[in-house]
Amino acid sequence: MKPKTKIFIISGPSGAGEDSVISALEKKIKFNRVVTTVTRKKRSSEKQGKPYYFITVKKFKEMIKNKKFVEWAIVYGDYRGCTKKEINRLQKDTRPILWKVDWQGVKTIKKFLPETIAIFIAPPSLQILKKRLIKRGQDSIQTIQQRTEFTKNWLKHKNVYNYIVTNAEGKLAETIKKIEGIIKAESKG
Repeated sequence: MKPKTKIFIISGPSGAGEDSVISALEKKIKFNRVVTTVTRKKRSSEKQGKPYYFITVKKFKEMIKNKKFVEWAIVYGDYRGCTKKEINRLQKDTRPILWKVDWQGVKTIKKFLPETIAIFIAPPSLQILKKRLIKRGQDSIQTIQQRTEFTKNWLKHKNVYNYIVTNAEGKLAETIKKIEGIIKAESKG
């Protein structure tokens, strides 16, 4: 599968700031965003197709069996992945494609779409990451601890990325500017 447009992965552990970066980039760059299919419960601020397609575990497993995914993984205990149908939909346009996945997804995607540019949004430290998750107020302490442990493992796989940008505390605007610069420079190439 050869991409018709440039694909950029924005990736980072929960609390690193990837959603904030993507939201800000939407105001600066015209791009298409991959909508990931997930089995986790929908939060009150979310709706079907924005920012995810929400389905049951049973349906997800059927789709795995029928080879409907480009990539999928179990992340924080929930299934998540991108369908072939979603990538085909996005490749009909010439705008860059933004894709939010974890390190496992980056490895899989780069096997099938090696020209994909992967950008890792790194937390400044595990302690700051944990404080951000607590401040966000969306997860239990147990879930926050699981996400912190998952992040420790994630940090062992930074080598799968083309770029690493640390989202320092209080420096979100700088992080956004760096990532915007990467996307613009790579889109010209």
